[in-house]
Amino acid sequence: MERCNGLVVISAIFNDHDKVRQPRGLGHKTLHSVCFFMFIDNSTLKSLISHQILPDNPDQPYKIGAWRIVSLPTEKLPYENPAMNGVIFKYIIHRLFPNSHFSLWVDAKLQLTVDPLLLVHSLLVKTGADMALSKHPFNLHTMEEAMATVRWRKWGDVDRIRVQMESYCESGLESWSPNKLPYETDVPDTALIIRRHNVPSGLFSCLMFNELEAFNPRDQLAFAFVRDFMNPKIKINMFEAEVFEHISIEYRHNLKQPIIREDGNYSKVNAQDKTFIKMGSLKNMQGRSCDKYLSKMWGESTE
Repeated sequence: MERCNGLVVISAIFNDHDKVRQPRGLGHKTLHSVCFFMFIDNSTLKSLISHQILPDNPDQPYKIGAWRIVSLPTEKLPYENPAMNGVIFKYIIHRLFPNSHFSLWVDAKLQLTVDPLLLVHSLLVKTGADMALSKHPFNLHTMEEAMATVRWRKWGDVDRIRVQMESYCESGLESWSPNKLPYETDVPDTALIIRRHNVPSGLFSCLMFNELEAFNPRDQLAFAFVRDFMNPKIKINMFEAEVFEHISIEYRHNLKQPIIREDGNYSKVNAQDKTFIKMGSLKNMQGRSCDKYLSKMWGESTE
């Protein structure tokens, strides 16, 4: 990892949640100059061995196509939730690869279809940005994303999301408006993140990690808060969602088998997943600290 002194491409699969997907469109010298690292846990390793994708030999270096596979003992990972363990490799890349000048995070549900060197040049270097990532294809405001997170059950502890949003409102987070230009949205798609390893990018990543550890690993909820209030400022190239669709293919996560409860009925939720605790809505946030935010978002404010 210390020998990666140019561009490093990172991904991670925990709890056997995805398949290992090979990048496409690589130049004939890319594999000689770019590092590809995939981090996995015990359950993912067991699945890859059972499907004979990896050899059952811990003394042999693991490699699948372009990816160098790093197996991490599940019992030594710092968080119970696999998503939070993935956040480590998503946002602390500059600490894990101290000599790299650029990095590209790729969610395991994605398959790259363009050479990562071209992405760094066109989306980062050419634009003079510290970081590049896609706009969300639908949501504009952070609160919209929070409501969608609850509605689509992307995170189950609604009370915790409510506390997070109220905390941001109390700290001065505003809904998106033309005052935030050149940023045309407060909600990114963080499945693919390209970084220049410099001071603004490192600060942004560490601040993001702190927010995710404090609340939940849904990084789209903390993005605008960190971006708008950090100092020194970071320059982010938030490119169009159509670009994202041209440089990657998105697949579904692995389907999990339903759990049979003691009463014989099926349960769609993993009993060991402590995040799916309380389901509800954020509708009762009106009249609280986010009332001003919501009024502006819905165009009801007289200011």
